[in-house]
Amino acid sequence: MKRVLIVEDDKSLALALREGFEYEGYSVLVAADGTAGLRLAVEKLLTLIILDVMLPKRSGFELCTQLRKAGNTVPIIILSARSEESDKVLGLKLGADDYLTKPFSFMELMARVEAVMRRSSKEEEKRRNYQGGGLEVNLDTGEVFKSGHPLELSTREFAILKYLIEHHGRVVSRNQLLDAVWGYENFSFSRTVDVHVAKLRRKIEDDPGSPRHLVTVHGTGYKFNP
Repeated sequence: MKRVLIVEDDKSLALALREGFEYEGYSVLVAADGTAGLRLAVEKLLTLIILDVMLPKRSGFELCTQLRKAGNTVPIIILSARSEESDKVLGLKLGADDYLTKPFSFMELMARVEAVMRRSSKEEEKRRNYQGGGLEVNLDTGEVFKSGHPLELSTREFAILKYLIEHHGRVVSRNQLLDAVWGYENFSFSRTVDVHVAKLRRKIEDDPGSPRHLVTVHGTGYKFNP
């Protein structure tokens, strides 16, 4: 399911965007301020973020900056009434994938979305095979090798490894892993993630007690280091 987060404090525009994206087959989340938008962007698995600039509590520029600094690569399209060239340049420099000035038509927005998603897909294709530190992973076939020898991973162990590699360099919370691997909406079994990560470390790490690849970020979750 494609999932879009709309961060927009104009209720009528947020509703129109929700209806438009739902018609296009997206699951839609809506936040009315920058702080709520940041929380959802961190906690949820997203395909796309639609982001206003002038928001209560935290501006769209701030939100974009924090997500990119954290390694979040979800495509972001900024919507703003601020049409100055300097604002557009700033938004793109902060990591937005596109910048659309209000007012706009939904048809134009969807054309921008499609272009951004095509670019994102091409970048994703480049990351389908991982090699480093004696570890080789084919994310499409599920084959995993360590020092040239095949490893047998369980379905969930490989799903965890795949998700972390796809988000390498980014801190991934236990809740995100539960959502991606187990599909839980009720995040009450985070200990399950720790157990599976420990088993995975014993298989892929040279020293599971001092892991190179699957690193714990205390109080947050895990990060895959290439």
